[in-house]
Amino acid sequence: MPSPSAADFVAAARAAIDRVSGSQADQVARAAELIADALAADGIVQAFGTGHSEAFAMELAGRAGGLVPSNRIALRDVVLFGGRPVEVLDGSELERGTESAALLWELTAPHPADVFVLASNSGVNGCVVELARLAKENGHPLIVVTSAEHTAGVRPKHPSGLRLRDYADVVLDNGAPFGDAVLPMAGGGRACGISSITAALLGQQIIAEVIRRVEENGGVPPVYLSANIPGGDEHNNALEARYAGRIRRTA
Repeated sequence: MPSPSAADFVAAARAAIDRVSGSQADQVARAAELIADALAADGIVQAFGTGHSEAFAMELAGRAGGLVPSNRIALRDVVLFGGRPVEVLDGSELERGTESAALLWELTAPHPADVFVLASNSGVNGCVVELARLAKENGHPLIVVTSAEHTAGVRPKHPSGLRLRDYADVVLDNGAPFGDAVLPMAGGGRACGISSITAALLGQQIIAEVIRRVEENGGVPPVYLSANIPGGDEHNNALEARYAGRIRRTA
């Protein structure tokens, strides 16, 4: 078997994009409807992912072309805002355990109209599952992005025995295979994860559909300009002021 190549990954990525965009259209539409309804009720998007799934939260919260009423929850918030020592960020316990979720919830202090969008390729780690449980316990709509194949093949780490998808109102499958990597190696095993690409695709599709719904209802979508173009800061600051105290923009 030949070693992986850049061209091989491009081919695998194209196939995954086609597969996900073709199979998840209904779920994208449902997710966009939940978000558009939340925005109309003065809610914001609360986005969260750990590990490489934090990249998905960054697609939704705080980037050019995205929605201003969006907040990125991050594990490091327990240090930046929660007073925990920086040492707690070492290792995987914050992600795999459930204890940090309660503090993240307290620090986020969601508005009743907020909608949660949580991403986890495996969908079984304790923190993200516990945050999902808290969101649903408190009456919030919940959108989940996960790998259907991977989450079905691993044991949940949450004490309930439930997976992230079990709490969701809408589940979007990122199409990643078990283990995420897509290219076989000559010596065995696989390389090159795909879930970040397909999750970003789903995130941007959702944003496009939300904007379409807002405009069709006669509204003006609150969308970021790049901070690195003339007038970008002024435009963004004016929109962010509407959500003062509800959205964080950390490094």
